[in-house]
Amino acid sequence: MLCIISPNTNPYFNLASEEYLLKCFQEDVFLLYRNIPSIVVGKHQNTLAEINLPFVQEKEILVARRISGGGTVFHDLGNLNFAFFTSGKEGELVDYKKATRPVIEALNEMGLEVKMGKRNELLLEGLKISGTASHVFKQRVLHHGTLLFSSEIRKLSAALKSVQNRFTDRAVRSVRSKVTNIQDHLKEQMDVELFQQKILGHMLQTNKDARLYKFNAADIKEITALHDLKFSTWEWNFGYSPKYQFCRSISFNSGRLDIHMNVEKGVIKELKIVGDFTSRKDIALLEQMLIGSIHDPETLRIRLSEIKLSEYIPGLENEEFLAGLY
Repeated sequence: MLCIISPNTNPYFNLASEEYLLKCFQEDVFLLYRNIPSIVVGKHQNTLAEINLPFVQEKEILVARRISGGGTVFHDLGNLNFAFFTSGKEGELVDYKKATRPVIEALNEMGLEVKMGKRNELLLEGLKISGTASHVFKQRVLHHGTLLFSSEIRKLSAALKSVQNRFTDRAVRSVRSKVTNIQDHLKEQMDVELFQQKILGHMLQTNKDARLYKFNAADIKEITALHDLKFSTWEWNFGYSPKYQFCRSISFNSGRLDIHMNVEKGVIKELKIVGDFTSRKDIALLEQMLIGSIHDPETLRIRLSEIKLSEYIPGLENEEFLAGLY
């Protein structure tokens, strides 16, 4: 088994490295990495429905999508991510108990009584410290998960506090759970770097063929290509979301309006704006101006930059309208 500590804290690089190790390596691999503040959504989720977009933009939190299913998670440098890459027979590849056993054993050695929950999460004193997910590619499987060690729990909660009932879709919804940091339950105090070394040390000691491996220049070239062409792109992180309907009501000084849109592959296909206002210009012109645009704040801001919104909807400014599109 190859044991790797990622040299990078960029979520797009690390998620790209997971796909690379899954598809391009034959040996078993154990990977550890940490990310700068970021939200990572599951492959089949509607990104905008999972995140608190204004908070994420204000705090400059990166948004990424992984190749596995499951729910949305928050990463920061106080969170340690683990990933196992193994080969096997078709139909016998996904085994969460087997995959997480080494991690649970390592935590047990630190005096922590950790158990697996009903949704394959790891629980410490009944509180969630890890979410897990998997992805199969041919005869190989990726099992990966988080380990909340010293994460900013308040930022985690705020970043994932999405507004309900604005989106209608068939996307997988996240199940929110009460969480805790591992550091708060340790008898022996340590920082996240030492915690990472202890997890790595356990893997090296308990697997006879385990050895350290560092990404070489060829590895980094392939991972960087995946980073650039897929994992850092709007098309993957937002546009890959299942088609959805968005509905929202906006109250402003001069009245109220309702926005209805259908979005497919991140592109606004249909848009209807109705309300108790008298439009100075044909509201259909405004609708047509936005149809065909991607459902992205900056792109829509640019599309509206050459008009004055109040000429279409008296009393409503451009930024107020833009805020109502999310």
